[in-house]
Amino acid sequence: MTGEILRSSSARDTVALHACCGPCLIEPLDALRSEGHEVIVVFANPNIQPLEEYVLRRDTLESYARTHGIRTVEIDVGPETWRDAAGDASRPERCRACYRVRLGLVAQWAARNGVDAVATTLSVSPYQDAEAIAEEGRAVAQEAGIGFIERDYRERYPVATRRSRAEGMYRQNYCGCLPSRAEAEAEREARRRTKEAQRRCPEG
Repeated sequence: MTGEILRSSSARDTVALHACCGPCLIEPLDALRSEGHEVIVVFANPNIQPLEEYVLRRDTLESYARTHGIRTVEIDVGPETWRDAAGDASRPERCRACYRVRLGLVAQWAARNGVDAVATTLSVSPYQDAEAIAEEGRAVAQEAGIGFIERDYRERYPVATRRSRAEGMYRQNYCGCLPSRAEAEAEREARRRTKEAQRRCPEG
């Protein structure tokens, strides 16, 4: 199926599912398994910093996958791989480059190991650019000579949130890279200041 973009749920393939964290894994994993795919979860996220955060997300994901009988693979290439590709860019170019790096690592691993197709959990988050994810996924899969399973899981996000909380999973409050952490902190501070101003000067 070289270069084929898989869209039909009737397809039955071995899938390398790129996963960014445990909470985002839950719903895409269930969806792909319900379609009959054999899933291998691949943790390939050189964007995640600092190291303590990387380990916490990886271990949370691996624990969930292990309890559900899913094989996991870690591709640990170090943060310099991400910095070389995306570190100097600003959003949205930085995010697109980040998708390309991570999905490219998984696609190349899948091609080397006889896996039919690649997919990703990234599109479960409403904070990600689903169109850019799909475009980069198609491109890296075609380059690797394998299929890409294109799915938009955003409608499953509320369920994924409830389930991950019920599981007691660690839930991060920024995307992964250090620039995204700084941006998230700035946004939270702006919201805090807005709420504080509204308390001091209520309408009416």
